[in-house]
Amino acid sequence: MGELTVESTARDQADAVRRKVVSARELLDLHLDRIAERNPELNAIVSLDEERAREGAAAADRALARGDEVGPLHGLPFAVKDTHAVAGWRTTYGSRLFTDHVPETDDLIVERVRRAGVTVIGKTNVPELAAGSHTFNTIFGTTLNPVDPTRSAGGSSGGAACALASGMVPLADGSDMGGSLRNPASFCGVVGLRPSLGRVPQWPAYNQWETTSVGGPLARNVGDLALLLSVLAGPDPRAPTALGDPGATFAPPVGGSLAGVRVALSVDLGGAFEVDHDVAAVVESAGPALARAGATVTAAHPALPEADDTFRTLRAWHFQAAYGDLLATHPDAFKPSLADNIRAGAHLTGADVARAYAGRTTLSERMREFFLDHDVLVLPAAQVPPFPADQEFPTEINGRPMATYLDWMRACYYITVTGCPAISVPWGSTPDGLPVGVQIVAAHGADRFLLEVAAGVESTAT
Repeated sequence: MGELTVESTARDQADAVRRKVVSARELLDLHLDRIAERNPELNAIVSLDEERAREGAAAADRALARGDEVGPLHGLPFAVKDTHAVAGWRTTYGSRLFTDHVPETDDLIVERVRRAGVTVIGKTNVPELAAGSHTFNTIFGTTLNPVDPTRSAGGSSGGAACALASGMVPLADGSDMGGSLRNPASFCGVVGLRPSLGRVPQWPAYNQWETTSVGGPLARNVGDLALLLSVLAGPDPRAPTALGDPGATFAPPVGGSLAGVRVALSVDLGGAFEVDHDVAAVVESAGPALARAGATVTAAHPALPEADDTFRTLRAWHFQAAYGDLLATHPDAFKPSLADNIRAGAHLTGADVARAYAGRTTLSERMREFFLDHDVLVLPAAQVPPFPADQEFPTEINGRPMATYLDWMRACYYITVTGCPAISVPWGSTPDGLPVGVQIVAAHGADRFLLEVAAGVESTAT
């Protein structure tokens, strides 16, 4: 099997399987060995089914032996986020209300990775109903940070980011409402993309016409992330608001030059939120480094005063619509912070929701204007470094109280409600060695350009 390891890039692993340098079964064994080594401590992968995984890998090898045309992810071991339904596979959404739930159909995102040839091995752990950027629930427990297991892996795609960073899987899927792809990517030292609204269609969905949540990819490098995005992206007739660009747009390798790129750098969007001093220092260090790489860096930021009310109103409205009936019939089955978020939606009026829609429109237009003079915006991907795993959320930043499980996530959710694509790329670490990512934002629809810039930032960081 040569030099191929679980740390090899996903592109190299997939290429090795296609060229029969390594079999899908051998590749699976490599990853199962790593899972056996790291997962008992980290708790990233849940509902692991080695027998079905081995059957899938054997089927992948038979397809190659027959000379079948195979997909770009053929033979790669893959653990699906436990909020994405996999037909015939236990899917709990991190809620004890769904402890024994086995869906009959795949979510669209799962359809696509399966069609691309992955070998499903299990699920990745999530917070209860994906609420909150710390991955713990009453079914499977807490996912720990692979760099420092006393710390949080982030969330809600915390299991996915941890599994990636520790070599248990070569790629991972996730979703992001208030930072659920970007925050765990920063905490675990991997790459996570929140795509433009409509880039990765979702089905089924209770509301196809208005959402703040999107599906997206995680990977250990930007090139691998682009490969997975090429599978996840593209229109589908069941998702009427999907963007029309084919997924193949993202398949070619990304370049990575920063020459002439106009970078706006802001640590806190003009004082819009508190940022841990160590995180701020890491993000500020990106300015001189990107300038040396050829970018034009200026201190600038868009004004987003409507973002807080817009996000919190739409989040509460969506949570009430999706989970209000469950909470009414099972009031003791929800963690208090989530129950409060759902109940907040019950008191919203039509005027409240209309104000949030108007705010979102204003934010979108303001970002469009901002990107006339700047190519990308760089800011923190998380306002804090990974916090102790026995906390539900950080209760203060630099001595400033954080009253709820949302307060410390503004760096991400302010961007959410603009509809723009945003990617977290590893940049540095705190004096304690904890990972810190920078968040790079581009204009809506400019996902391919964003990946090119992210690749340049990645090469500059290394």
